[in-house]
Amino acid sequence: MSSTELVLREVPVYGLDGNEASKAQLPSFFYSPVRVDLIRRAFLAIFTSKLQPKGTDPLAGLRTTAESLGVGHGIARVARIKGGMRAARVPQAVKGRRVHPPKVEKKLKENINKKEKKLALASALAATAIRELVVRRGHVVPEKQLPIVVVDEIEKVNKASQLREIFKKLGVWGDVERAAERVRVRAGKGKMRGRKYKKPKSVLIVASNSRELSKAARNMPGVEVVSARNLTVSHLAPGGVPGRLTIYTLEALRILEERLKDVEVRY
Repeated sequence: MSSTELVLREVPVYGLDGNEASKAQLPSFFYSPVRVDLIRRAFLAIFTSKLQPKGTDPLAGLRTTAESLGVGHGIARVARIKGGMRAARVPQAVKGRRVHPPKVEKKLKENINKKEKKLALASALAATAIRELVVRRGHVVPEKQLPIVVVDEIEKVNKASQLREIFKKLGVWGDVERAAERVRVRAGKGKMRGRKYKKPKSVLIVASNSRELSKAARNMPGVEVVSARNLTVSHLAPGGVPGRLTIYTLEALRILEERLKDVEVRY
């Protein structure tokens, strides 16, 4: 792919009525090679940075007056509770200590270089423009050309009913319905810990200002609105899998182009 072809390539900019309003040139980062290994590494770096170190009480399982009876009694020399024969302290005993408890000094975070992180972001952005990758993630993809670019007026929408009509005209409402149908109760103890439901990811809207638009989208299953300044790989590639169905505003593309201006794109 030559640099001349990159400059000449344009994508339609859709209005709120779903019709083409104008055309815009794609920023250069959309032509970055899709590095799945780099995207996954950047995702893990973001994910592990939120993990909390876990440890145990050093005296857990040892708060007992149990003592060993010694040899010559025909029983194992483990500590026994006084007044009875129940074993204590040892790992194989009821309420005994753990053999290998979690340590707070365990390394949880995966580090990544700043340049690699930027390159991974450019690669994840490029994946949103490839239809095969978006379909592989399970999204219901409209017939429109990817990436979907809309006018900046969408950022003023603050009602769910208005955003729903815009989604229908853009052809992405089917993906929101797919996510709604697949919301399910989590299997396991996570139900008791504030994360009862598992919700699939649906449409991602990248805007220059997400304050009003997030009010309209916060109750739609799987729909997320993020500012272009705060956009990360975890938004574009949930679980480290690239190709999320994404809608960009014109101003968001300008901000992203400024953020990634020093990323060298190798065609």
